[in-house]
Amino acid sequence: MSSVARSVYLTSVGSGGGKSTIALGLAELLSRQVGQIGVFRPLVASDRPDPILALLSERYRVGLPVADLSGTTYAEATALVADGRREELITRIVERYREVERRFPAMVVVGSDFADAGDGAGPRELAFNARLATEFGSVVVPVVDGFGQQPAAITAASRGAYHDVVDLGATVLAVLANRVPGSMRLPRLPVPAYAIPEVPSVSAPTVAEVAAALGATRLAGDDTALARDVLDYVVGAAHVPTVLEHLTEGALLIMPGDRDDLLVAASAAHVAGQVSLAGLVLTLGVAPDPRAMQLVEALNARLAVLSVPTDSFHTVAASSRIEGRPSAANPRKVEAALGAFEAHVDTTELASRLRVSRSTRVTPLMFEYDLIDRARSRRRHVVLPEGTDERILRATEILLRRGVADLTLLGRPDEVARRAREVGVDIGTARVVDPADSQWRDEFAEAYAKLRAHRGVTVELAYDIVAQPNYFGTMMVWAGYADGMVSGATHTTAATIRPAFEIVKTMPDVSVASSVFFMLLADRVLVYGDCAVNRDPDAAQLADIAISSADTAARFGLEPRVAMLSYSTGSSGAGADVEKVAEATALVRERRPDLAVEGPIQYDAAIDPAVAATKLPESTVAGRATVFIFPDLNTGNNTYKAVQRSAGAVAVGPVMQGLRRPVNDLSRGATVPDIVNTVAITAIQAATLTDNGAPS
Repeated sequence: MSSVARSVYLTSVGSGGGKSTIALGLAELLSRQVGQIGVFRPLVASDRPDPILALLSERYRVGLPVADLSGTTYAEATALVADGRREELITRIVERYREVERRFPAMVVVGSDFADAGDGAGPRELAFNARLATEFGSVVVPVVDGFGQQPAAITAASRGAYHDVVDLGATVLAVLANRVPGSMRLPRLPVPAYAIPEVPSVSAPTVAEVAAALGATRLAGDDTALARDVLDYVVGAAHVPTVLEHLTEGALLIMPGDRDDLLVAASAAHVAGQVSLAGLVLTLGVAPDPRAMQLVEALNARLAVLSVPTDSFHTVAASSRIEGRPSAANPRKVEAALGAFEAHVDTTELASRLRVSRSTRVTPLMFEYDLIDRARSRRRHVVLPEGTDERILRATEILLRRGVADLTLLGRPDEVARRAREVGVDIGTARVVDPADSQWRDEFAEAYAKLRAHRGVTVELAYDIVAQPNYFGTMMVWAGYADGMVSGATHTTAATIRPAFEIVKTMPDVSVASSVFFMLLADRVLVYGDCAVNRDPDAAQLADIAISSADTAARFGLEPRVAMLSYSTGSSGAGADVEKVAEATALVRERRPDLAVEGPIQYDAAIDPAVAATKLPESTVAGRATVFIFPDLNTGNNTYKAVQRSAGAVAVGPVMQGLRRPVNDLSRGATVPDIVNTVAITAIQAATLTDNGAPS
């Protein structure tokens, strides 16, 4: 491809094709390269919001009303074509597209297809989408739906899709076949061709979607229970033992409302871990015996129990026609779809063919998505000591689906499995280790006793200490059984980092371990250090913190321009606090003459070009700082929280730096995305330390 492609147009060949997964994958790819992407659909239905536009607009923070992101409706298009005004239709759509395109450096366009059009379809043919792609200046990704098709048919359709689009005068970026059986590969074409297998957790509806489609009444179950994926349907018409034998993982059990015996037995089987059900549907509008429902609630199965007026046959028939799709309301499906795309598409090859000019400024969205991409490319093993925490379990599912890291959860395997069933997540490939009865406990106790012998720690005492999750996890990192650790969702910062200071220890050339927060503001990413660890560092320690923070910023794609903060700028003030910052700045310049550093400098002069022009007009850092070093913990901690709450910034961290192996702390208020980001950061740190020959 000789020119830069700013717009990618994906279109189905025939009906359906699972465009949501492909659209998400392409949008994710572009979001790692440019500050913001736009999305567009030429045609949308007039009777409902477009789900793909809603998903992409929210996830990628497009910032425009969804109604502004489409050309026209199918009904209007049909009327124009029927009147012989096809060119007017094309012109109208192109004008609407240009209004959106001019706001963004890159665009994802999701074309029309037969399934979207419905019975009153307007222009359905592939030629329509190829023509629009040409008018938009887009490269095209034809999507072939492989669901229920034989490999030979998928192969023929993929080859035909390429040639059809080329014959229509459009440029093909790649051909994708979605929902293919097994691990089939597509034929060799002049462009890359990728096959994405059917992933049940993407296409399966949730219990909530089934309930809505059936008009069901919820008798039990919270929002978590309704979010479970329905992977199968089982009719409960036989005796209890027979039905239990036929239950499958993720099944929705459909049974008459008067089968109290089956209601209780199925709930008990779910709680006991014999099978993980999606939910229970009671038919015929018959309410179960209240005593049976009380028993189900006492079991704490955390399953949705639904009631429908139809019989079992018609309920199953209606349910089997329901198909799920990724949506902003269901992030688990989004992550599953992205995981499938990234596992089977060579994103590096696709990105090189797009050749979108990368933004010189790292935006928050680019930063977050780049974390996932970099961690995936150098996959490492991370241990999570808080294995039964709901947020940790949800993050684990996302991390595994996206291939971000290999994971070990600490906790009793039966308890971790029970909590995973209650939460309704799949952590199947995560390793679960109980520190209390692990084969490593004796080894860790002897090693820890040697490490802490100078403190009088005996093997007997160490045996008890290393059974504590944070100590056990840190010992795993020290021994090489894991590359890094993330904790703090339920533990204090001190409980998380104390074992690291005792066991992992600091790098040889670093006098003090410290931390930074990545502050994701609306239009930029800043680094704040140290806001979590060192109470009142002296000048030498402050210089260490500045150098470590600059290196961390560079490691994560940010150009380090370091501001050594004080209540005084330049030589305008005096006092011990200012002198400490001035001395630290001099030490940084002496030790690292390659770094752009300014200090002492006030925050406003560091970040605002107008103020900088007045106070330090000759500085290369003032007004453009990306790394902000606070003189003490009191200032740093309060500032990051003030910016986080007042400016609506996302604070990622604290990220520890200066340790021989990566151990990172979470806020006890950490969200699932916070945990995902921190694990990705830890994995990247581990890969970098490996590259640099981390000391033992």
